[in-house]
Amino acid sequence: MIISASTDYREAARRRLPPFLFHYGDGGAYAEYTLQHNVSDLAGVALRQRVLNDMSQLDLSTRLFGETLSMPVALAPVGLTGMYARRGEVQVARAADRKGIPYTMSTVSVCPIEEVAPEISRPMWFQLYVLKDRGFMKSVLERAQAAGVSTLVFTVDMPVPGARYRDAHAGMSGPYAALRRYVQAVLHPRWAWDVGLLGRPHDLGNVSRYLGKPTGLEDYIGWLGTNFDPSISWKDLQWIRDFWKGPMIIKGILDPDDAREAVRFGADGIVVSNHGGRQLDGVLST
Repeated sequence: MIISASTDYREAARRRLPPFLFHYGDGGAYAEYTLQHNVSDLAGVALRQRVLNDMSQLDLSTRLFGETLSMPVALAPVGLTGMYARRGEVQVARAADRKGIPYTMSTVSVCPIEEVAPEISRPMWFQLYVLKDRGFMKSVLERAQAAGVSTLVFTVDMPVPGARYRDAHAGMSGPYAALRRYVQAVLHPRWAWDVGLLGRPHDLGNVSRYLGKPTGLEDYIGWLGTNFDPSISWKDLQWIRDFWKGPMIIKGILDPDDAREAVRFGADGIVVSNHGGRQLDGVLST
């Protein structure tokens, strides 16, 4: 199809991807009210238009957390990017590098840190979840520092995984999920060849490196459910602030009181986020 607008990419993804992947990326939690409000409320924000100002020499570059960015944009972490395109995290990191902006790798990426970091010339950022397995968290932080990661993006808005009805309907989870995914892959031969066959291994690269064994897609939802820690509080994070020597961003702040807590904790920045409406439905839009 012809791509003439940013919205065309959604339709292009719907056509190319097996439904279980498209709806996993496109959907939100429960009835998706928060997801809808994220879109509609942003669409309702109007820009102030001024005229007759010389706009011929624009410079969007900025300094952020000790880095020069070509524009005030950073790519947010997206789990399972390597399932959407062949070794997708590597492709996205290279694209961000070429454009002079940071790429943030997800904890639950397909490609491990060690595969992505050597492919780019600027330091990447790394997103870390709050997990019960503190050994994994310490291990992945050490690996991130060794790979030259500059900034840690710590996600705090996911004490438990949200219920995503679309995942069950589309085959990401639910009864006979593996069989349904296989059938969908057969019906999408372009994806099956490019990603399904040539994009292997299909596992959680950072998790597999720590466990010493493959952690495949069939283990993904279960691993998330058993490892997120609903008991976490600010005091439990202090060892991470003490361990990580670079900038730390707290991602998942919606309330001014939590923003103040993040500053007291020692965060260098915050990301106002409700996880894209993918965890708790019914909260405020960003």
